[in-house]
Amino acid sequence: MFVKRDYWGNEEYFTLLSELRWRVKERRSLSHKIGLHNKNPLTAQLLVDRLGGMKVIGLTGGIGSGKSTVAGFLAELGAVVIDADKVWHEALKPNTEIWREVVTAFGTEIVKPNGEIDRKKLGKIVFANPKALARLNKIVHPRIYSMVKTQIEQYRQKGVRVVVFEAPLLLEAAKPSLADEVDEVWVTVAPESTVLRRLKEEMGLSEPESLARIRSQLSSEERIKQADVVIDTDCSLGELREKVRALWRKLTLDT
Repeated sequence: MFVKRDYWGNEEYFTLLSELRWRVKERRSLSHKIGLHNKNPLTAQLLVDRLGGMKVIGLTGGIGSGKSTVAGFLAELGAVVIDADKVWHEALKPNTEIWREVVTAFGTEIVKPNGEIDRKKLGKIVFANPKALARLNKIVHPRIYSMVKTQIEQYRQKGVRVVVFEAPLLLEAAKPSLADEVDEVWVTVAPESTVLRRLKEEMGLSEPESLARIRSQLSSEERIKQADVVIDTDCSLGELREKVRALWRKLTLDT
């Protein structure tokens, strides 16, 4: 049950809130840390979860910024990683309800002979047309939100200490947003020239194709404004691994 607007007189709430203030001093402001900036009132259970128990990290960044590499290092260190890309693939299995909605919206030409959606063809459509991208997100986002939230709660029940949710659109998604389900936002960044090189080498994208995808997303500057941690990935893999190790040590000391 949600705590109503009269929760300011709730003794349990204030006891938890006082403890939380003590735990997060010298960190992000209390209102942003636990979600008091949101219009939705908090539950006492949510406060308990964020005082101790599982930590949920939202890992985001633009295409080619090194999110997956950082997620891989965190997995090696013991984190459980939820990859939004894999959840997306699961949600759009052939002949599911969402699959039918996407095919209806964008045409059968995006369907491969085996029934799977050709993501490269779909990408060419949506990344060149903001309205098409918004339409796709409107179809897919609610299902992704539901699937990921369920996974997070399942891991919480299992006693997992750290979950990393890797998602390029973590901060862009419409409400309800999974950004409200994470304790910290980590953002990966890299210079555009580095991103262009990576996309050419790893995905075979031309510069115009890469730029279209980059421009369709939130800028690094906007992401940084909402970040708790910023990770510059324009370095060697060894250097990046050490950056992630240092962040992990701090994270595990705090949990």
